[in-house]
Amino acid sequence: MNYSTIQFNKQDGYAVLTLSRPESLNSFNQQMHQEVKDVFRLVRNDEEIRCLLITGAGRAFCAGQDLGDRTVTSSEQAPDLGESVENNYNPLIRAIMTLEKPIVCAVNGVAAGAGASIALACDIVLAAKSASFVQAFSKIGLVPDSGGTFNLPRALGLPRAKALALLGSKISAEQAENWGLIWQSVKDEELQTEALALVTHLACQPTLALGKIKVLLNQSFNNPLHHQLELEKDAMRLLGQTQDYKEGVSAFMEKRLPSFRGK
Repeated sequence: MNYSTIQFNKQDGYAVLTLSRPESLNSFNQQMHQEVKDVFRLVRNDEEIRCLLITGAGRAFCAGQDLGDRTVTSSEQAPDLGESVENNYNPLIRAIMTLEKPIVCAVNGVAAGAGASIALACDIVLAAKSASFVQAFSKIGLVPDSGGTFNLPRALGLPRAKALALLGSKISAEQAENWGLIWQSVKDEELQTEALALVTHLACQPTLALGKIKVLLNQSFNNPLHHQLELEKDAMRLLGQTQDYKEGVSAFMEKRLPSFRGK
């Protein structure tokens, strides 16, 4: 697979997607959207990939949309940003949040605009101490997209989410961790090691169960209790028939480490 705007590597049980337009702070153009979409199709259909790591090349994670990829002048017809969101960013966020495999995001530098929203849509977010997050949309007269208005208030509560979105303020990785926006901030030189250790661990866990955990938690904000209880029941019924459940119970009874196969 030859890509020009990303790097994609499949390892033992997991895969790594690296946004790779470092000269543009890994901002999205149309080619990157198409290549990332192709990767998610592959990851979704490949049973050997049980976890995905997303990171960026160079000094940024992702600066959001490449504004140079659009023409915006007073003398020309304004671009249809809704079409861009509908065809590119919305499908990407749906792909991230509905993939029934864990996604780890290693934020290696600034995550701005849609780049911040994409990172926060992932399941577990690690960030280098030097990294930062900024909802920059208000500074160019727009609203947070890519699930920003959905995930920010759920992670931070409404007051902090409103302030970040309205002011477009930048927050550090350590502040993001303290506020509960991300899982953990780590030393810059330790980010890759920590991220790879995490995905290596997740790739050895009961993948079907992890996928259902992700789906249930994502759905829980929108469901009444009785409906959520029914979904838990259905998931337990399904998972109770898996090889991994049998292996987990056997390993517990035999006082040994389980060997999960993701089936």
